Amino acid sequence: MTQNDGELDSLVRKRIRALRVAQGWSLEELATRAHLSQSTLSRIENGQRRLALDQLVTLARALGTSLDQLVETAADDIVTSPMIDAAHGLMRWSMKAEPGMSVVRQRMTEPPPDNPARMRAHPGREWLVVLSGTAILMLGHKRFRVEANQAAEFPTMLPHAIGAEGGPCEILGIFDRDAQRGHNASAPAPDPRGIADGRTEQLG
Repeated sequence: MTQNDGELDSLVRKRIRALRVAQGWSLEELATRAHLSQSTLSRIENGQRRLALDQLVTLARALGTSLDQLVETAADDIVTSPMIDAAHGLMRWSMKAEPGMSVVRQRMTEPPPDNPARMRAHPGREWLVVLSGTAILMLGHKRFRVEANQAAEFPTMLPHAIGAEGGPCEILGIFDRDAQRGHNASAPAPDPRGIADGRTEQLG
């Protein structure tokens, strides 16, 4: 197995666990849905059992996704800098806008969690723009540093977590419909009092 094969293997296992946790399912519940034994699923998640194609197909179906999404790899061009429109005094970020997208402004003070079990995964696509400070984006087995005025775009099927580095940071999170549903299913509703540490504000 090459290094890239090993990274994909690890990513798929993290993704299975993150999707299961996002659904609020125990090992036993997902194993039942996928027609596997609990011990087999545990060994799959922990890297103690080889990943078999037939098992990945049934796990993808049980988790409400596809095999292609389950084994999707991370792109290298996650973080981008803005294009400067000097004539109009504007900064622009390239993104594929879709109807029904949601924008959330958030202030973060804590670093992203070290525990992979706390990383989330769900269908959809997400963008973030750092307004101030420095954000850390944990994405699968990679760590990205996103500075003020930089943006990141990534599929939310990759286990992910976002936090601050070296002090508070403010970000705009932009979600397509699937990503928004995934966040609504796994996170508390925004605090109506506005932006505060660890709270979110819905814009628009």
